[in-house]
Amino acid sequence: MQIEKTAELNLLWGTLILEELSRLGVQHICIAPGSRSTPLTLAAAKQSKLKQHLHFDERGLGFMALGLAKASQAPVAVVTTSGTAVANLYPAVIEAWLTHVPLIVLSGDRPPELIDCGANQAIIQPAIFAQYAKQINLPTPDLAIRPEALLTLLDEAVSNQSQPLHINCMYREPLYPSTMSANFTQYLSTLGNWQHTNHAYNQYGKPNLSSLPSSDAMARFVHGKGVIIAGTLTPDCDPQALVALSQKLGWPLLTDAQSQLRQHPGVIGNIDQLLHQPKAKALLMQAERVLVIGGRLLSKRLIDYLAQNKWKSYWQVLPQQKRLDPSHSAKQIWHASVTAIASLSWPRSSDTNWALQLTQQNDEMERLFEQLIDNAEFGEAMVVRAIAKSQTKQQQLFIGNSLPIRLYDMFAPITTEQGSTFTNRGASGIDGLLASACGIAMHQGRATTLIIGDISQLHDLNSLAIASRCASPLVIVILNNDGGNIFNLLPVPDEKLRSDYYRLAHGFEFGYGAAMFGIPYNRVEELESFEESYQDAIHYEGASVIEVIVTQEQASDQIARIASWIKQS
Repeated sequence: MQIEKTAELNLLWGTLILEELSRLGVQHICIAPGSRSTPLTLAAAKQSKLKQHLHFDERGLGFMALGLAKASQAPVAVVTTSGTAVANLYPAVIEAWLTHVPLIVLSGDRPPELIDCGANQAIIQPAIFAQYAKQINLPTPDLAIRPEALLTLLDEAVSNQSQPLHINCMYREPLYPSTMSANFTQYLSTLGNWQHTNHAYNQYGKPNLSSLPSSDAMARFVHGKGVIIAGTLTPDCDPQALVALSQKLGWPLLTDAQSQLRQHPGVIGNIDQLLHQPKAKALLMQAERVLVIGGRLLSKRLIDYLAQNKWKSYWQVLPQQKRLDPSHSAKQIWHASVTAIASLSWPRSSDTNWALQLTQQNDEMERLFEQLIDNAEFGEAMVVRAIAKSQTKQQQLFIGNSLPIRLYDMFAPITTEQGSTFTNRGASGIDGLLASACGIAMHQGRATTLIIGDISQLHDLNSLAIASRCASPLVIVILNNDGGNIFNLLPVPDEKLRSDYYRLAHGFEFGYGAAMFGIPYNRVEELESFEESYQDAIHYEGASVIEVIVTQEQASDQIARIASWIKQS
C-alpha cells in the first residue's frame, strides 16, 4: 500500500468501527484530545449517529462515560490517545466491571515496531486493564484484512455486552489525511447490503440465562416467617414490583439505599437504624427465611443481620451469575429479573403479616429523625434529608461515597415520591463522582442533584469543566466538613493519628473553583438559605454549586447521639 494512503485507510477503519458501534446500540462517544487516536477522532467528527462529549482529562472522561452508560442502559464508547492517557481510565473501568456497566474503550496505539524501543508515548497497552475488561487488540489497518472480519469481531464482542471492552487500535503514521483520493470501493465491495442498511453485520439474539423456582418450591419457601431484602437495583428494572410481592406474601420488605425504594412508604426503609433497636432486632431475628433481590448491600448492620441469622431457607435473585455475598452463606441462587420473580404465582405465606410491628417501628423512627435532625442544629444529615424530601419522579439523585451515601442510608425520609437514585458502589471510590453525575445528567437532560463530600470534590475538581457544559439542571451540593470526617466514625487508635493521617483537614472552600469554570455558586450555613438556594438551582438550566459549611464533628456526633437514643428506646 502506498504510504500516502495509510492515513486514509486508518480513517476508513475508524469509520467502520464507529459506524458498527452505533448499529450495536452505542449512543454516546466520549473523546479526549490526542494525536495517535486521530483516525477515531476524525471518524467521530463526521459520525452523526453518536452524541459527542469532549473532555481534556481522561480520568474524568471515563467516569462521565460511566454515568452516560448507567443512565442510557447502553454501551458508551471512550476514545483516548496512547500512553498514560489509557491508564487514566483504569478507575472508571474497574467500577464498570464490578457493576456490569458496558464501557467500550477505544485507545489509539503505536504500531508494534515502536513498542519497547524508546519511542515517544509508547507503552504496552494490550491487557492494560487485566481482568477488568475484555480485550481486542487490532492489527494496524491493512488492505489484506477484509472489512467484514473487523465488523464480525466487533459484533461478537459488543453484542450482549455487560462489562467493559478494550479495543486497542494500532495506527501507523501518517495519521492526518492530506487528501481523500483513495478509492476503497473494491475493498468494501464484499460488505454487500451492509452499506445500505442500519443493521449490524452480524446480529446476535439475546441469551436467556434464566432460572425460576417451581410452584412447589415457592410453596415450601413461604411456609414460615420471612423477610425480603432489596439490594442494589437500577431504575429500569421495576423495583416497585417488590412492594406488591411483599404485600402478597405478607413479609416485610427491607430496603438498601441503592434499591430505588429507600424512601417508599410501603417498605422498611429505616432498617439500618432499626437494627440498633433491641426490640426491632429481636423481632427480625424471628425470621426463618429470606429472599434477597440483588446484592451489594451498603449497611453493615444489614449485612451482619444476614450473616448472623440461622436461615432455614436463603434465596437470592440476580440477573447474572455472580458471587454477591461477603458472608458466603449457603443459599439457592436464581437468575431472573425483578419483574420475572415478582410476577410468579406466589402463594401467601403461612405466617403472613408476622412483623406488622416493624412498620410501626419504622414510622416511629421517621418521627424521631424529624425531631433529632430536622428540628436540631444545621448539619449534613439535615441537608441530605431536605434534598431527599424535595425529589420528584422526574428528577435524578446521585449520592457520593464515604459519608453522604451513609447519611442517606441511615436517615433518608419516608416520601410518597422519589426520583431515580444512582451511586458508584462497585469499588466505592471517591474519584470521578462529579464526572459520573455529569454523565447521568447529560443523557436525557433530567434535573439531577449530586451530593458529594469535600475530599471527593477535590479529587474530581477538573470535572467542573464537564459540569460547566451541562445544559440541564445539575445541582452540585458539596458537604464541606474540612476533611475525611467519615474517619470520625471509625476506631482509629487516638485523635492525633485520626487528625494527622486520616481526616486531613485542608481549609479549602470551592467558591473560586466554581468561578474558574463559570458555574454559579452559593455558600450556606443554615437550612433556610440552603432550601432557597436549592430551589433556585434545581430550576436553573445548567450546573450550579451549593457549598454547605459544617464543623468537623457535627455529623459524627449527631450519628452517635441518635444511635444512643435508639438503643435506649
